[in-house]
Amino acid sequence: MSKQFASHGDMEDKVVSFEKLSDNAYAYTAEGDPNTGIIIGDDAVMVIDTQATPVMAQDVIARIRSVTDKPIKYILLSHYHAVRVLGASAYNAQQIIASRDTYDLIVERGEQDKASEIGRFPRLFRNVESIPDGLTWPTITFEGWMTINLGNLEVHLMQVGRGHTKGDTIAWLPEQRILFAGDLVEYQSTPYCGDCYFRDWPTTLDALAEFDAQKMVPGRGPALTSATEVRQALAGTRGFLTDLYACVYNGVAHGKDLRTIYREAYDFMRPRYADWVIFDHCMPFNVSRAYDEVTGHDDPRIWTAERDIEMWKQLEGQ
Repeated sequence: MSKQFASHGDMEDKVVSFEKLSDNAYAYTAEGDPNTGIIIGDDAVMVIDTQATPVMAQDVIARIRSVTDKPIKYILLSHYHAVRVLGASAYNAQQIIASRDTYDLIVERGEQDKASEIGRFPRLFRNVESIPDGLTWPTITFEGWMTINLGNLEVHLMQVGRGHTKGDTIAWLPEQRILFAGDLVEYQSTPYCGDCYFRDWPTTLDALAEFDAQKMVPGRGPALTSATEVRQALAGTRGFLTDLYACVYNGVAHGKDLRTIYREAYDFMRPRYADWVIFDHCMPFNVSRAYDEVTGHDDPRIWTAERDIEMWKQLEGQ
């Protein structure tokens, strides 16, 4: 392999920010690493995405404790990816909430995804030994939407469409117009599309735009503190998805093989997006999934640690 695999070259610790968006909402971000959202009501706290390991989650907990002593009662999993869910045990939450689609994906591919992601992200899983045996299992599932009351504060949990995965869930504070988007939206960070639905995702972004959010916690990148920044993030995510899918679609239409399509897509996308976090990491996975979708694999194939390496050698090897 000519490039270091996935994020094996990304070993420098990131600077963490803990930003207050309102009296009830905070964003835990770290220069393009996976974000965590925090919602605080009069009675309880909800954490949205947990970090990759219990050791990493301890820093989130310390930041929460700097602003409230309310119990962390709920964890919301925006989707099933290991980097988002395997820190859950650190919070000792009473309930772990996910969409039914996310639960089904954990059943179907959780173990394979865990091994795959640990292999891709050595820095994020540096404390992998702190993860308990087994997977993070939701204790509450829902279909479509549900509401959680944290004490004089209602949090709306919704699936608004397929995108990053088929189980993507957002959290919405309607009175404050603050949206926790998970990896449906990225800002200054490359969308990971290896398990996505390219044709559905732009429509889902349209649905998110209709919320007219004034602030947002995206899946990666800094917290967005104005409606203008929210619109920029939605547009940037959409632009990346549509540009990449068009490259792959055109390559398939002209009868090109996957490796050729990858090189052409990479060369087209690089001038526009190479400065976005994890661009080189994501591109082989993204083009592979786009190629699958264009050629008739409507649902994402399961990534395994072995498939990851085979794909990388095929696309990035000399």
